Amino acid sequence: MAQTDIAAALNDLLFSATTDVREAADRHFAPDYRQRTNGQWDDRDGFLGHISHLRAVASEGVVEVHDELRDGRFYADRHTVRIAKKDGSRVRMEVYLFGEFAPDGRFRRIEEVTLLLEGGEGDRTMGNAR
Repeated sequence: MAQTDIAAALNDLLFSATTDVREAADRHFAPDYRQRTNGQWDDRDGFLGHISHLRAVASEGVVEVHDELRDGRFYADRHTVRIAKKDGSRVRMEVYLFGEFAPDGRFRRIEEVTLLLEGGEGDRTMGNAR
């Protein structure tokens, strides 16, 4: 399996409404996946709970990768996620991400920090929302 990347993973997870969340996660994230967002650690199930919440509030979105680096099993990027919410509001977040791949090319670990660029005060915690 080729290594995944964050744009492919997020597009499958968040913006492909016809794809089951677990099916999308299986394509891009190893069974032992862990993620830390803004200092809060989640296991794979916690991460999938977060993704399910985002799917419930987002009507559409775009992932734009600005910088991306791969070095063996390590991955880093800076990307922006633009989300149109079902309530008509919009959110734009910049994300700084460091990750590690499992031997099969899926993400095993991601640590990220998010920065709200556009949206309401309540959207500031969207990176950890459930």
